Amino acid sequence: MIDLYYWPTPNGHKVTMFLEEAAVDYRITPVDISAGDQFKPGFLAFSPNNRMPAIIDDAPADGGEPVTVFESGAILVYLAGKTGKFLPAELRGRKTVLEWLFWQVGGLGPMAGQNHHFGGYAPEPIPYAIDRYVNETNRLYGVLDRRLQGRSFIAGDDYSIADMACYPWIVPHERQKQDLNDFPDLKRWFEAVAARPGTVRAFARAEPYSRPTVTDEGKKILFGQTSRNLPSA
Repeated sequence: MIDLYYWPTPNGHKVTMFLEEAAVDYRITPVDISAGDQFKPGFLAFSPNNRMPAIIDDAPADGGEPVTVFESGAILVYLAGKTGKFLPAELRGRKTVLEWLFWQVGGLGPMAGQNHHFGGYAPEPIPYAIDRYVNETNRLYGVLDRRLQGRSFIAGDDYSIADMACYPWIVPHERQKQDLNDFPDLKRWFEAVAARPGTVRAFARAEPYSRPTVTDEGKKILFGQTSRNLPSA
């Protein structure tokens, strides 16, 4: 059994997509990030960056004590290793999947996240910041569109954790001020991943936890932390 500490963000969706695709038994513990659940001592004990998702594997492959994993990319690699699914064992295929996984965690996710912040959460519009992150998101969409030319999935013919990592960050494309019609191969891939039963089930798991808006108090919790006011683990 996998215990998943989760909230319906793109990084949270990555993990439910894997668990649904791989048919792994799991249970969700919600971490309401706009209420400050990510700062509770019990959560910080195994997710020291005070971010979700995180998992606890009660039955690790080595038969030992439960294993905790934080950071969404690390969780995907761990689960792929545990199940033997969605990450090739052979050198070149594995290398390619990991390249694009790290491309997402180091590029697409952070840039799209800043796009979301300055476009929707900042207390006042800052045109330079909005343009900067909308344009960089557009550039990254173009990189992914070119990568998908002649390929069914990001790493080639087979669906992988690279696709699971990237897809949830493309879901809010309208919010990111991107038009998928400008990226035909990306759009084709996006629609194919959206139609997968595992994707449908994963996003359905989000529905009980979805909220229409984040309150002003929630924004202070989400965006007001520094090293001086982080709680102790």
